[in-house]
Amino acid sequence: MIEKRQFYINGAWVDPIAGTDCDVIDPSTEEAVAVISLGGQADTDAAVAAAKAALPAWRALKPETRIEYVERILTAYKEREHDMAKAMSLEMGAPIEFSLDEQVDSGDWHIRGFLHAVKNFEWEHSLEGQRGTRILKDPIGVVGMITPWNWPMNQVTLKVIPAMMTGCTMVLKPSEVAPLSSLLFAEIMDAAGVPPGVFNLVNGDGVGVGTQLSTHPDVDMISFTGSTRAGIAISKAAADTLKRVSLELGGKGANIVFADADADAVKRGAAQVFENTGQSCNSPTRMLVERGRYDQAVEEAAEVARSTRVGPAAEKGSHIGPLVNETQFNKVQGLIQKGIDEGARLVEGGVGRPDGLNRGYFARPTVFADVTPDMTIMQEEIFGPVLSIMPFDSADEALSIANDTVYGLTNYVQSSDPAKLERFARELHSGMVQMNGKGRGKGAPFGGVGQSGNGREGGVWGLEEFVEIKSVGGWPV
Repeated sequence: MIEKRQFYINGAWVDPIAGTDCDVIDPSTEEAVAVISLGGQADTDAAVAAAKAALPAWRALKPETRIEYVERILTAYKEREHDMAKAMSLEMGAPIEFSLDEQVDSGDWHIRGFLHAVKNFEWEHSLEGQRGTRILKDPIGVVGMITPWNWPMNQVTLKVIPAMMTGCTMVLKPSEVAPLSSLLFAEIMDAAGVPPGVFNLVNGDGVGVGTQLSTHPDVDMISFTGSTRAGIAISKAAADTLKRVSLELGGKGANIVFADADADAVKRGAAQVFENTGQSCNSPTRMLVERGRYDQAVEEAAEVARSTRVGPAAEKGSHIGPLVNETQFNKVQGLIQKGIDEGARLVEGGVGRPDGLNRGYFARPTVFADVTPDMTIMQEEIFGPVLSIMPFDSADEALSIANDTVYGLTNYVQSSDPAKLERFARELHSGMVQMNGKGRGKGAPFGGVGQSGNGREGGVWGLEEFVEIKSVGGWPV
């Protein structure tokens, strides 16, 4: 049993003041593999006090000096990448090779992305045409960061790195479901020589440390990634102190496949749904297919599901692992059953574990066809390996169905017609659109609209999240 009860506060590993034990469960075996402490109010207060005390000196450093610390973090991160892969595989069930190649690499990718973006970041500038008016960008202050379990280092680096670069100090509360990777990240920050108090970590749950950070008078901002339900609760909790709240929440992406899409469009979209066992907020889980290609698409998606192997996280290979915990397993099973009960045609998969797996939170890659927009599986975020497919007859119909959701994170379009692509890129109601299997470039902002949140992470926009704009008149010229 791994014991990780301490918190990282003011540059040191410290025992909890008001901690309670919490087991970390390996989702491949359903067995406890580690124990951490969940902090109490006194632990949160100590971490916030350390961040507040460190703020004046940290914000006073030249940006170039803060950037040098980030370069050291990148070096230390690369040195621990195999340890990081093992930690994430154990805590949240990502297969070990996927954990190293995708989960760990996402952190490296974002750190490098910010190091590139900051080169062209304007820390201050004159207001165009207004002699003597200066615009300054000040760090917002102490930031409370609450991160999820599904892409741990992706989200930690998207918050910690830009906050550091802009002169903020911080308290990180990672998911109590998957805390081991963030505890390792704290070791990386320590190895990089980050000054005491700049980065602090307190484990806890949402009701405890999450709420304590959200309501704390000395926390100037909350940056949260997680469920829409939790994001709403955090916004309400933070309202009394008028702190900034940046939210990256759930999604229910539409993948619009026109008849003139490339030959691999359907298979590519289905594989993306099953990646990370469906536990990605930007997953294209609603596939809308032009009717002339619909029957073929259903069979292609079913074949992807049949060929997607499911197995324990510790095994090498290109398979998918378990869902993260029992709660998530039960939710996904319930929504698959809901799809059956509401009349969707089950093409592949279904309820229960895959054959040969009678222990662990494993779900069957599932494809539904003949789904209608009003069905629960077309409206609720499932967060599991479940794809819903329906036909459309016109571009207007596809656009209407795609936009018929409370979410607005990422939508996808597959077509060889540039006019269709441009129209849908402009008219889809979402923070991001991806077309023909092409990803967004390094430094492009990540974030949504509606109940998918209001934040933008990555690149220059990710840096802007952590600054206040100060306008100055009478600047010496």
